[in-house]
Amino acid sequence: MIQVDVTPGVGVTVDYGIEPEAQHTKEELEVTREDLLAVEDGLENMSLDRCVKIMTQVRKLHEHDQNFPGAAMDRMNEFLENPDVLANPDKHYDLITEMKLEALLVTENSPYAEVRANVDNTDDPSMPSLTFRVWVIGILFSGVGAFINELFSIRNPSVYVTANVAQLLAYPCGKLLAKVLPDSRFRMFGTEHSLNPGPFNRKEHMLITIMATVAYNTPYTNYVVFVQALPQYFDQPYARSFGYQILCSIGSNFVGLGLAGLCRQFLVFPSFCVWPTSLVTIALNKAFHTETNEPVPGPFKRMYTWSREKFFLIGFLTMFVYWWFPGFIFTALSYFNWISWIAPDNVSLNNIVGSINGLGLNPWPTWDFNLLTVQGWVPLVLPAFTILNQLIGMTIAFFMIVAFYWSNAFHTAYLPINSNKLFANDGTRYNVTKILDDRGALDNDLYQQYSEPWMAAGNLVIYFWFFAIYTATISYAFIYHYHDIKLGFQGLWRNLRRKTATGEEAEEDLGEDVHFRLMKAYREVPEWWYLVVLALAAALGMIGIGVYPTNSSPATVIFGIIMAIIAIIPVGMITAVTGIQVTMNVLAEFIGGAMSGGNAVEMNFFKMYGYITTAQAIYFCNDLKLAHYTKIAPRHTYIAQMVAVLVSTFVCVGIFNFQLTFKNVCTSDASFGFTCPGQNTFFTASVFWGTLGAKKLFGKGKHYNALLIGFPVGLLLPILIRVAQLKFPKQKWLRQLHPVMICAGGLLWSPYNFSNYLPVVYLTVLSWLYVKKRYLAFWSKYNYVLAAAWMSAIAIAAIVIFFALEIPNVELDWWGNNVNNEGCEGTACRRLEIPDVGYFGAAPGSGQFV
Repeated sequence: MIQVDVTPGVGVTVDYGIEPEAQHTKEELEVTREDLLAVEDGLENMSLDRCVKIMTQVRKLHEHDQNFPGAAMDRMNEFLENPDVLANPDKHYDLITEMKLEALLVTENSPYAEVRANVDNTDDPSMPSLTFRVWVIGILFSGVGAFINELFSIRNPSVYVTANVAQLLAYPCGKLLAKVLPDSRFRMFGTEHSLNPGPFNRKEHMLITIMATVAYNTPYTNYVVFVQALPQYFDQPYARSFGYQILCSIGSNFVGLGLAGLCRQFLVFPSFCVWPTSLVTIALNKAFHTETNEPVPGPFKRMYTWSREKFFLIGFLTMFVYWWFPGFIFTALSYFNWISWIAPDNVSLNNIVGSINGLGLNPWPTWDFNLLTVQGWVPLVLPAFTILNQLIGMTIAFFMIVAFYWSNAFHTAYLPINSNKLFANDGTRYNVTKILDDRGALDNDLYQQYSEPWMAAGNLVIYFWFFAIYTATISYAFIYHYHDIKLGFQGLWRNLRRKTATGEEAEEDLGEDVHFRLMKAYREVPEWWYLVVLALAAALGMIGIGVYPTNSSPATVIFGIIMAIIAIIPVGMITAVTGIQVTMNVLAEFIGGAMSGGNAVEMNFFKMYGYITTAQAIYFCNDLKLAHYTKIAPRHTYIAQMVAVLVSTFVCVGIFNFQLTFKNVCTSDASFGFTCPGQNTFFTASVFWGTLGAKKLFGKGKHYNALLIGFPVGLLLPILIRVAQLKFPKQKWLRQLHPVMICAGGLLWSPYNFSNYLPVVYLTVLSWLYVKKRYLAFWSKYNYVLAAAWMSAIAIAAIVIFFALEIPNVELDWWGNNVNNEGCEGTACRRLEIPDVGYFGAAPGSGQFV
């Protein structure tokens, strides 16, 4: 029993009097006392034969699942492989009891502690979701958020409104409408509806959040249109046409939505598809709508009694106040490059330890939580194995960068060590306009007189790991997820043939997932609905390319979609398990550039439909999982996503035309900082990959050809790790290796570095490997709420600072805001000076740039 001594304050002293056997079971299965109590009543009804059947299926589904508790998998193997267990069950009572508990957890809840902590395993189908309140708030927030995000997307620094902000603001708005709207009833499509169907509930709240999430991802055409329309880029007037813009925007946006719906069998329904980052959104939703407040034992032998909502509000207010210091008052706390302060002009020291222009090897590089989210990470949320595997890859890449730079391989010592920019042979920023003719095409004479493009050491290593991660993704998916992919295709084939599997078959195919079973209470969206969306979107995209003088083939859309179809399942499965998305941009540029024959605009279309379609489909799948977890009717989610994307598309296209009228937009003379840093980078990439093409840099005999070895390295890495796992089955740490995440770690450079990542490792180890292991109930209740509180507070604080201080040009000019930009951290230092002839590499005009 647990002895409790109530004392004033946030907690109470607790004496852990848990029986040793029960404590051992909790640790091995990673369950809380509440988890055990919830399923122990089902022990009597769980027969040994049924337990064996469930555990066999569970092992098949989770054998290679790093999220699944390793100790539980070991006990499962012992249970299934020891014939004496079934022959003499009395002798193995404890093991059989553990496996029955695990079977009940899998069938009645979830095998993952993080899911059980945030997702309810019950549902009320009568709870309304797609209500009048959702339409009003969801459409309003979708339009306003899309307006803000698109308007300020071309500003440096930009302002981005996240879905967490919408989720925060939607709660009081929903509560207000629940109070003021009358209970007026009307019939629509044969069903009675009400303007005010009762208290504002969690399903309405989540559906509004889903609408905001899909609407706030602005169309990729904001890059394509700008580089086509503006005179400093390709200067193609037809790109200013509203019709052209809307056709391309609808095409690129809705292709992703259609593809996501067709992938539900693979990426949404299976239980192993956890989608870690979605749990933050659910945690915030639960904080506002959970009425129960169970006390939990935690650190310092205390029982913690704060509700999730109170904990969120305190965490939010604390971070909101605190972030003004690293965000505005004392910005040196953000890039806390204190080692560089010792000798700011020492080139070697700053190249290694510099947080801004170096490699960031600093044991404590920041006091700013926001600095840790720049690559899309959500600290405290991503699984420990994801973070630690990326650390392995990042460390390997660190030594590669150092080796390249200090050996002057590829002339990297003449350039900054960790820049993502392109450089000319005189060390200056590469000016792509110097090699283009009046039509925006490559002029070989101008190219020969100017320079080949050169990359910094950090950028070169990134390309090596990009090549590796693409082949590693395919290899890993085939080796580790073959069974899951096969089940997904079987389910998709059944649905396409309009045959309904029996309840037992469907449960077995999907690991008997309780959330899938609960969702059977609602009518599913037919696959053909998503097929129609996919087909219509592709047709509109092809019309946009074919009707207007793009000098591009409409078939580019089809080729891009084919690439997305090939990539979506392996990339989606890895994202659903690890929380990290494998971006397809470099591969799309590589293939698209080779196909386009020097047509940069055509390469951009291929990239838009090959890369962005995959990325958007992943975002939509994440939202479908949110709806799946919170038991929102699938057809309601479908309608809400469609409307939100449509609203966002039209709003953003309207803003395109408004932005294009700004004086000097996308130049250094633009007002209000509308200098378009993203569009400038996109234009450079267009010329680099589309006009120049991969052959000029990575082709046979070219100076970066050796980096292509990344392709076979990535292909072999999952195979080598799998062989090691089979050869050394007792080495448990080998099970936690994830080859794709190791490759992903190599991508965490240029311009980012250890400063953006080491604190993520610290927080993850503290949260997942210390607090979770010792205080699971405490971690389950508060970990994701804390992450949501901090991220929401930073988003709100950043918006307030931007509009209240940055637009009026209010600045604090003092040492604490200037010290981190001194010396080599202000202007990147190079190890070698440019030779006296004024260039490195082949001489301009020599005709060697081929």
